[in-house]
Amino acid sequence: MSNHEMRFADILLVEDNDGDVFLTKKAFQKAKVGNEIFVAKDGEVAMEMLYKRGEFHNFPRPDLILLDINLPKKDGCQVLKEIKADDDLRRIPVVVLTGSQAEEDVVRSYNFHANAYLVKPVDVHKFQEVIQSLEDFWFNVVVLPDRAGEGAA
Repeated sequence: MSNHEMRFADILLVEDNDGDVFLTKKAFQKAKVGNEIFVAKDGEVAMEMLYKRGEFHNFPRPDLILLDINLPKKDGCQVLKEIKADDDLRRIPVVVLTGSQAEEDVVRSYNFHANAYLVKPVDVHKFQEVIQSLEDFWFNVVVLPDRAGEGAA
């Protein structure tokens, strides 16, 4: 698929903060790309969704994962490590979107093959700008694999 064709994007937002979920969804509503945002409130639920277990057996393969580091049950670095170690999931871009500016978190995220690390701005308008830039980059600039290539080696 050409990166200039209009495409519908499925996004998995792994975030336990309701305010950040609301702001992220609001920012994507203004996007040029049609999207569906699925939310996992913790790392365990995120992995259940990605592995299509139980009630998530029909969960669509996301085009992009937005992952917070500080999550209950299974933290973001554990989720990232598991995704990037899985042959079927590793091609899904994972953008760490977190409040943590700790160098240790940045290094760990990239060591586990995060595709990008973004610190959530505190200012609402800056947050919207970050989300809109992220959307523009991942869905208008970058060429992502077609979903039909799911499971391809």
